[in-house]
Amino acid sequence: MQVFLQTVVGGVSLGAVYALVALGFSLVYRTMGLVNFAHGNVVTVGAYLASTFYLSSRLPFALAMAVAIGLTGAIGLIIERVLRPLENRDFDLMLIGTIGFGIVLDALIIMIWGATGRAVPSPVPSAPLDVFGLRIRTYDLVVLAIAAIATVLLVLFLSRTKTGAAMQAVAMDHEAATAVGIHVGRSNAVAFMIGAGLAALAGGLVGPLLYVSPALGGTLGIKGFAAAILGGFGSIPGAIAGGLAIGILDSFTAGHFQGYSELVTFLIFTVIIMVRPTGVFGERTVNRA
Repeated sequence: MQVFLQTVVGGVSLGAVYALVALGFSLVYRTMGLVNFAHGNVVTVGAYLASTFYLSSRLPFALAMAVAIGLTGAIGLIIERVLRPLENRDFDLMLIGTIGFGIVLDALIIMIWGATGRAVPSPVPSAPLDVFGLRIRTYDLVVLAIAAIATVLLVLFLSRTKTGAAMQAVAMDHEAATAVGIHVGRSNAVAFMIGAGLAALAGGLVGPLLYVSPALGGTLGIKGFAAAILGGFGSIPGAIAGGLAIGILDSFTAGHFQGYSELVTFLIFTVIIMVRPTGVFGERTVNRA
């Protein structure tokens, strides 16, 4: 039982990161009906920006994260603004456009930071805590706390603010929202900005857990995408549940199928999706004009 619990604890922190990535995917999808295939690349940009401000500029970790989130959010606005002329005209070109942005971001990452990666030290004491025989890294608790706070703030924003309510209305019915005077383009821009900010938050948090490299966003993007599908694409609770599930599943397969953990994880994911194609919370559909 203790080994089981230790494995769960080990997977929850990465699962929280996957959940943040999945939230970014789901937020854009529920608002626009669009899968942003550049999202994983935006995660990499956020990770590099946060590590650069933390290691090179010597900013406190929290401030480095905040600056990285702000800059990456601006990248999200740029992506949305470039894609806006295609909205409601050529949806396939919008999808291809996000892929193109991903390629551009990949090239910029290598041009600015190079092809080699970097290790990011933990900003908190690295000695693990001993809780009822379980070894819990202090930084894992930090990741969980920040991810939980970010999720609560996102839910409050969507449910308690006018902008959030407008985004919800656009998600439910694009044409009806336009008819009552909601600025759909602005809602889409906010969705892209927040999605990119969540990507930067995930990238910055995962730096001390993994190795920051140009390939980081590919790994996190695929698993975040899988988490969003598992929970139900476009569902906020589903993104959270899917992220934690993928993280814990990752932890179990890494411990029992060394060298084949990724394969086993996605085989199990595939079986679940075959049984439940809409995901756990995927009952609702997103209307797209």
